Amino acid sequence: MSNPVGWFEIYVQDMARATAFYETVFLARLERVDAPDIDMWTFPMQSENYGATGALVRMPGVASGGNSVLVYFSCEDCAVEAGRAVAAGGKVLKDKFPIGRYGHIAIVADSEGNTIGLHSMA
Repeated sequence: MSNPVGWFEIYVQDMARATAFYETVFLARLERVDAPDIDMWTFPMQSENYGATGALVRMPGVASGGNSVLVYFSCEDCAVEAGRAVAAGGKVLKDKFPIGRYGHIAIVADSEGNTIGLHSMA
């Protein structure tokens, strides 16, 4: 049996702004995918490690923000990435808080109005 999440997509309106946001917050380089009719940039993937990867997507007719799916990114200390989110043009919706033995989470809005979660054990 595989992990329940195999891929995620975060829809955006301004790809340059969104790519800069995620690269700044997570200190990672996204890679452009050559796909017809859509603008897609993938997050780094290490197939031997736990977790799923995904992409930022700009597609005509698909709006960003107001989504009901929350993607959580793994972090060393989610307060650090939350701070970077603000510096990159996003905002903190809920500061880091404990979730018992499962660590801590913070909730932020990205530069496109999408809500994402940040999770860390510390």
